Amino acid sequence: MPGWVSEGTPIFDPLENRRGIVQFIGEYEDATTRVSYANAVFARPEGSGLGCIVEAPSSPEHG
Repeated sequence: MPGWVSEGTPIFDPLENRRGIVQFIGEYEDATTRVSYANAVFARPEGSGLGCIVEAPSSPEHG
């Protein structure tokens, strides 16, 4: 994960073509697949909307 990523940082996920604000960084387990992520990045869209997990934590760019 890039060192500049922290809670509150605007990011762009080029793999999913999504922009958001980092809300959480840490361990996460997908309830459906039971796959665990040691350093998950959870981002929500600016304003409102459903959040998402950035699946490749090394991919975010400054948003």
